Amino acid sequence: MIVTTADKPVTLPAEWRDFLALTKPRVMSLVVFTGLCGMLAAPVPIHPVLGFTAILCIALGAGAAGALNMWYEADLDAQMKRTAKRPLPSGRMDRQSALHFGVGLAVFSVVLMELAINAVAATILAISILFYVLVYTVWLKRRTPQNIVIGGAAGAFPPLIGWAAATGSVAWLPFLMFTLVFLWTPPHFWALALFVKTDYANAGVPMLPVVAGERTTRHQIGLYTIPMAAAAVAPWPLGLTGALYGVASIAATAVFALFAAQVSLRTTQADDRMRPEKRLFAYSILYLFFMFGALVADHWLA
Repeated sequence: MIVTTADKPVTLPAEWRDFLALTKPRVMSLVVFTGLCGMLAAPVPIHPVLGFTAILCIALGAGAAGALNMWYEADLDAQMKRTAKRPLPSGRMDRQSALHFGVGLAVFSVVLMELAINAVAATILAISILFYVLVYTVWLKRRTPQNIVIGGAAGAFPPLIGWAAATGSVAWLPFLMFTLVFLWTPPHFWALALFVKTDYANAGVPMLPVVAGERTTRHQIGLYTIPMAAAAVAPWPLGLTGALYGVASIAATAVFALFAAQVSLRTTQADDRMRPEKRLFAYSILYLFFMFGALVADHWLA
């Protein structure tokens, strides 16, 4: 933080709240939850202390990725209304502090996962951090409207990490959960992009609504919902889950598909407040929490 005295500007250390903000705690909550559910749905129980450690590592890894994302995109954040108050663009923290914080968290989370849990979980955690930072943030974000499509894999790793923490391996069920999150990401973020399109346009970020227009974006939301729905329901007919998850997944996905269809098939009016898009975006977050909660409930109650 920089304050001005009568003599000269004085640089003060950032507050703990600023470092917490760097980790994107709202995004982290969903990452931690899906990772926890992947662990709890695994066929092998894990000691509570080790389980807590694994989830801590996932949280720290996600926080590291968020901090490095904010470090690299400080210039973009300064140009967008919804991100301008973040620690770096608002001047409450210098970029070097954010970089050191992000790298430190990343290294610590992977090393701790390796030493306390197992190499498989640590490797996937490292891949997820590097994918989010290097592939999505550095390579894709500013270059292609497919940034969310490919970059969505970064947020899909936690179920695999949680499962691997418990079992030391991966299997078809966590892979399908990875696929669900991967295919869920484009409709989720494109719904957001539709009603914050001006922000992305001002910052020069080639999000799909900016590059291809709203009509194409709406159609893509509808198209991506189809394979997402298949991935969501697939564990039941494949015999990987029971009827509890099957029924819950069909019901929740049907609502998602309804909201997605409302967005996909409508036209935008001049005075439109984007209510269907905001409804889809809000529901999509609850949807993922519900789906993974149903997965754990099915495992423990079946």
